[in-house]
Amino acid sequence: MERLNSKLYLQNCYIIQENERLRKKAQLLNQENQALLSELKQKLSKTNSKASATNTIPDLNLSSSASTTSAANSTEP
Repeated sequence: MERLNSKLYLQNCYIIQENERLRKKAQLLNQENQALLSELKQKLSKTNSKASATNTIPDLNLSSSASTTSAANSTEP
């Protein structure tokens, strides 16, 4: 019985250590997530201020060929 208690105690200690490690990792990931969210909000804010200054909707397409094609199509009669 005492051997079983010792074994369970050691398992419990291991679980506590692993829990602490995972808690620290989750905390770091949360901090990174908050930093990325803040960066995204700043970029969106800059994009929105530029768009409102020129009264245009920003093109979210990353390829320049798509915006070139749409510009060429808009000049056709």
